[in-house]
This record gives sequence, C-alpha cells and structure tokens, in this order.
Amino acid sequence: MLLYNSPVSGNCYKVRLLLAHLGLGYETVDVSVVDRSRRPELLSGLNPALRVPTLVLDDGRPLAESNAILWYFGDGTRYVPEDSYERAQTLQWMFFEQYSHEPYIAVVRFWVAYSGTPERFVDQVAGKMTGGYAALDAMEHHLEGRTFLVGERYSIADISLYAYTHVAHDGGFDLEPYPAIGAWLDRVGSQPGHVTIDA
Repeated sequence: MLLYNSPVSGNCYKVRLLLAHLGLGYETVDVSVVDRSRRPELLSGLNPALRVPTLVLDDGRPLAESNAILWYFGDGTRYVPEDSYERAQTLQWMFFEQYSHEPYIAVVRFWVAYSGTPERFVDQVAGKMTGGYAALDAMEHHLEGRTFLVGERYSIADISLYAYTHVAHDGGFDLEPYPAIGAWLDRVGSQPGHVTIDA
C-alpha cells in the first residue's frame, strides 16, 4: 500500500495510527501541507480533491478522506463495533470530528504552527477558537464517567478525535480545564500498538 501523507497532518496521523494498531505495512509519499504546488502531479487521478491522506491499495484502487479510510480498515476488526447502534454512534462522532472539531482546532493549529504566515490569520483566530472550545466542551461532557467515546471500548471514533485533540495546544488551545479529555488522551496513548504523530 502507498499512503500520500503529511507528517504533521492529524488526518494522515489517524490513518497511520490505525494501520499501526492493525500491524499493516505501507509506504509513504510525503506531501507538504503548505506548498501545494505538487499536489496535482502527485494526486491527479487518485483523489479529485487533491488532498492527503490518499491511500492506494495493493490492487491499485485509491481511497481518500481519513475517516473513510479508518472505516475501510477498521470494519470487521475490534476497532469498529458489531452492534448496529454503536456503529451508528461511531459514525456520529466521526461526523462530529469533521464538521464541529477539525474545522476549528485543526485550522487554528495550521494557521499558528504551520502556515508560515500566522499574522495573516490574526483576525480570524478568535472565532475559530470559540468553535474549537465548543467542540472540546461537548467532548468533555460526553467523556465524563466514560472510558472511551463509544461502548466503553477503544474504536476508530477515538482515533478520529484523538488526532487533532492531542495536538490542540499547537494552536493555543488550553486543555487544562478538560480533565475528562485529559484522562481519555492518556488512555488512547497507552493502547497497545500506539504510535505518536511524529513517529
């Protein structure tokens, strides 16, 4: 398998983390999240959106969008529940990540830590921070008294939300007021086969 990847992207990290848990090997082609000039060359014909992660299966078929890749590899393993309600809850949290979490926490992290021109975004950061803290509030409330997001078992829902939550501080988010999230981050990080984002 070949993974078009950015080492600093949380979306790419999700895929690398699940593949590590599953013990699946792959090769990578790294693509810059800042200089996008080579994306058409690298991803043309594989992903119409020209985004990473894009994964090329051994049979040559491409698969894009991080959470779709998580579902593809997780389904039928311990990382996706068998119960239909819990499967729907898993998707619920993955949709939450894409619509209510990533557009705020990941975007601010990129602006502040990786864009190279953080001053361009100064006027937009406060609004995005508000949305990011709203997402963290929702996670904190849900995780109070729970071990993991769905069914008290580690799943791709946790992988999906862990990726950008555990590096939220890169964008200036303060996780100290979120003890349930903090404990959950520790549990995710101690799972067998865990790899760090910079591994």
